[in-house]
Amino acid sequence: MNRLNEDARDKYFDSIFKALKNNEKDKFLEYFLELHPTDQVDLFLALYKDKRPMFYEYLSASEFAEIFQGLDVESQKEVILELDKDYAANMFNHMQSDDIADFLGEINEPHAKDILNAMDKEEADEVMELLSYPEESAGAIMTKEFIAIKATDTASTVMNRLREEGPGAETIYYLYVVDEKDKLVGVVSLRDLIVTPLGETVERIMSTRVVSVEATTDQEEVAELIKDYDLLAAPVVTSTNELIGIVTVDDVIDVLEQEATEDFGEISAAKGATDVNITSFAAARKRSPWIILLMFFGLITAGVIGQFEETLEEIVLLAVFIPLIMDSAGNTGTQSLAVMVRSLATGSFEKKGLVNTIKREFGTGIMLGIICAVVLMVVVPFLYDSYILAFIVGISLFLTLSIATIIGAVVPVAINKLKLDPAIASGPFITTVNDILGLLIYFSIATALLQYL
Repeated sequence: MNRLNEDARDKYFDSIFKALKNNEKDKFLEYFLELHPTDQVDLFLALYKDKRPMFYEYLSASEFAEIFQGLDVESQKEVILELDKDYAANMFNHMQSDDIADFLGEINEPHAKDILNAMDKEEADEVMELLSYPEESAGAIMTKEFIAIKATDTASTVMNRLREEGPGAETIYYLYVVDEKDKLVGVVSLRDLIVTPLGETVERIMSTRVVSVEATTDQEEVAELIKDYDLLAAPVVTSTNELIGIVTVDDVIDVLEQEATEDFGEISAAKGATDVNITSFAAARKRSPWIILLMFFGLITAGVIGQFEETLEEIVLLAVFIPLIMDSAGNTGTQSLAVMVRSLATGSFEKKGLVNTIKREFGTGIMLGIICAVVLMVVVPFLYDSYILAFIVGISLFLTLSIATIIGAVVPVAINKLKLDPAIASGPFITTVNDILGLLIYFSIATALLQYL
């Protein structure tokens, strides 16, 4: 099933909408079921709400399960209220267990219990197991739909099982080999299985060097492992090496997106408020603690300026360059922060080491400072006819940018050492600290050279 280009898709959608409008069920199903699952989701979202009941009537619960899995959580919460209880229960029975767990984790507990009670017991038990694991762990994001085989199975036996059980599995590209106690002992790729003589046993072709994760492993570590080893899936085991599930690459993509969103929220001091679906009140409540804290830091900045009131009274022109010093310091520090948070997240920091990383950022700050200082020493005399003023602003900016890069690099490392998320060294926080130091440097130099202005 290939995705259509935009023009072809719009025309195809029109044909489906027309069939739906004319109550042509057979034609609707023929056209709709030919679509790529992603296009099916897009078409469903494009429907008017009054047409959705007909949509549910035409599609079986198993067919709609694929669409429901592709919706975002807010859309899922809206749609579930429109579904008949029996239809919904049947739909959940045909969904992947990890997708059901993700949805139930986002709704209130009584409603989640009602859904689990309506599902088949075996399916519900699998979902409840996933919900029992710590949030953001391998166990919480794994799926139970995988195929385990025995070392004594022949290639022919395994191929027959794949024909029967493959459609219900999350992935069949890796087949995991377990012993009599369901402990993981090996892995076989689908490619190796296909090229193996049908009478050959799994033991002869399996690899015993299996990369696996425990159920309590943090989801970010799982994502990093799958990325490093170029895996399509990673087996999840208990502390005794019993195979209990797999984490697939599509789950990892969701994890990486989630972690990136969290880091963005931390760096911008808007943690928890990056979701556009939350209300203005909720967004303000989540952002306000940082804003209030930064407001008090702003009072410190104002206090620094107040300490040099006499200098400003003597040379009012110095006030013109306050925004320049503050903005440059904040921007440079935030750049170093972003670089450091990213290097910590990808593991490149461990490869380079603290000293080398800080040396690089400090060197970058010095180079930026020199470039900016030279530009100012050329421009300022032309605009304000003062070489001393140009020297003060230039040397202040040089020192400020050099120090700002070190602060932007060191603070997240220090926070990481405390076993906290380095992204909490937010951009606004780094910016404010560098503003204060930049102003101290600027006014200290200006005061020392005041007699020459």
